[in-house]
Amino acid sequence: MASGAPILEISSLSKSFYGASGPIVALKSASLTVHKGEFICLIGASGCGKSTLLRLIGGFEKPTAGSVKMWGLKVEGPGPSRGMVFQDYGLFPWLSVRNNIAFGPKARKVPNAQALKTADRFMEMVGLTQFAGAYPHQLSGGMKQRVAIARVLANDAEVVLMDEPFGALDAMTRERLQADLLDLWQRTKLSIIFVTHGIEEAILLADRVVVMTPRPGQIQSDNRVSLPRPRDVSSPEFNAVRRQLSSLLANAHGSRPATALKEEVTA
Repeated sequence: MASGAPILEISSLSKSFYGASGPIVALKSASLTVHKGEFICLIGASGCGKSTLLRLIGGFEKPTAGSVKMWGLKVEGPGPSRGMVFQDYGLFPWLSVRNNIAFGPKARKVPNAQALKTADRFMEMVGLTQFAGAYPHQLSGGMKQRVAIARVLANDAEVVLMDEPFGALDAMTRERLQADLLDLWQRTKLSIIFVTHGIEEAILLADRVVVMTPRPGQIQSDNRVSLPRPRDVSSPEFNAVRRQLSSLLANAHGSRPATALKEEVTA
């Protein structure tokens, strides 16, 4: 179990968007605590506020109510300590792999030689050293996502926010990147918040799986996954957890609770 001061404190967070027909409540009264080194997955129906919650944590959106704090300090905007990885990669097409990864350090006025040295270290970590001079259009989807992850790490992120990063990839590439991400997470002790539609992916990756209700998005339950790693998706224990989370997700679609449930999902 996590102990010590949390790296992230999300308190009664709400977000409304205003359109021609009036306000749309995307997220309502979400509260979540994240400790350093935790891997958390958010699951729920499309439009339930998962991505909105991620953008609020990243500082890309301002909350309508509530707050996000990192190490006790209120998040007022984007910062390198909270890196975002998107499904569409977000790479600069005019920059090589090496310079895409070095972009963040250079933007923070790190000397060029040091920024490139940092890029080289993270290129090696994600297995892309031999593609240092390649450009995004020359890479596969999986390789592009490795560059996106390395770019976040090179920018000194402590929290990595991942918005369905493997959703556009084929099954084999997705499985390989899931394994690589777990290896990277275990080596770096990063805190990861990962949005997915897949219950299996969430159980495979996460320490905790947070189930959200349909709009207005609320946290229906926060479920600790006690399965030992590495996890076997074909095991009876894994499938017992899958059934429990599937039931919770089905219940979430029929309810909008005011407070989150605390659950432990075990085989």
